[in-house]
Amino acid sequence: MMKDYERAVMKAVAICFKPYLKPEEAMIYCNLGKSQLLLRCEEYGIYKNNSGYYQKDDLDRMMSGEPKLSMNDRLKALNLHRDTKRKGRINF
Repeated sequence: MMKDYERAVMKAVAICFKPYLKPEEAMIYCNLGKSQLLLRCEEYGIYKNNSGYYQKDDLDRMMSGEPKLSMNDRLKALNLHRDTKRKGRINF
């Protein structure tokens, strides 16, 4: 029978190879609490996808210490960009 610490180690190793992480797994992966994770993700413009998962590449970018995104970069990340042909309206 597996012991609790063995199960925790196996889960931690599995998290490292998954491309998308549940919020609980993201907290473990980033070593942050729930409110700290939400705050940092908001600062870096990282959001959950429609299924409620975080993309691991985005979390890696956050943890690498890269500069925070500007507002224009956040809009690009959300696929909201200005269409210059339509007089500055935002396309969805």
